[in-house]
Amino acid sequence: MAWTSSGSSNAELIDNMLRNGILGKVVGDVVDGNKSKAEGASDRIVRAMKKVDRANYVRDKRDAYEDSPQTIGHGATISAPHMHAYAASHLLPYLLPGGRVLDVGSGSGYLSAVLYHLIEDPHGQKPSSSDSDTELKPLVIGIEHVSELTDWSISNLKRDGLGEALEKGQIKMVTGDGRLGYPSNAPYDAIHVGAAAPELPQALVDQLAPGGRIFIPIGTYKQDIYHIDKDESGKITQTEVMGVRYVPLTDRKSQEVH
Repeated sequence: MAWTSSGSSNAELIDNMLRNGILGKVVGDVVDGNKSKAEGASDRIVRAMKKVDRANYVRDKRDAYEDSPQTIGHGATISAPHMHAYAASHLLPYLLPGGRVLDVGSGSGYLSAVLYHLIEDPHGQKPSSSDSDTELKPLVIGIEHVSELTDWSISNLKRDGLGEALEKGQIKMVTGDGRLGYPSNAPYDAIHVGAAAPELPQALVDQLAPGGRIFIPIGTYKQDIYHIDKDESGKITQTEVMGVRYVPLTDRKSQEVH
């Protein structure tokens, strides 16, 4: 039903995804069918996505609220909104106040913004900690290997009202090889990868915090989303979730050929 979810405004786009069951189904799976938890989780994602106006993160504003991927230049795309909703849903239990999130292949900055609002959301369950609320500062790192896209994403985030979060270091957009992660701010409670890796990058596994999750498409011709979960003892569990089609996770030179 993704193709029927497009809207004439950002709010209508998100409401249509909710009405068509895109959010409800995946959130229900994540919370094991618990209805009250599913409703709360869906509401949390809707709030976050409505705060992020997709028109600020696309090249062609006329198609901003289409539920489809769009090219953003340099061989990169911004994923369809329903795929961002899926990613947010599958990472939701790991997006807690004070958490650290890495967004690999951050592109336009759109999902980095959504992830920021999710870990900032006061309705997310706070982790057990002696830290005060004021110390539970969200931190989202977006890493993109095309410097022009990094600069553009920063402009997009500022346009979308997140200039203060950037100034405070709560959102940080950097240029680098996302396959290597961003070790200086590791470990991460959640890692999102927005392009398909031919195999699981070990650096990302190493930078995942115990109890954390990676959401990553893996494969070349045949691609699937995987959950990479690390338990408190460091044991890794890899679960195949669904088939997808993403641009490849590669270096800048190879990407711009595609």
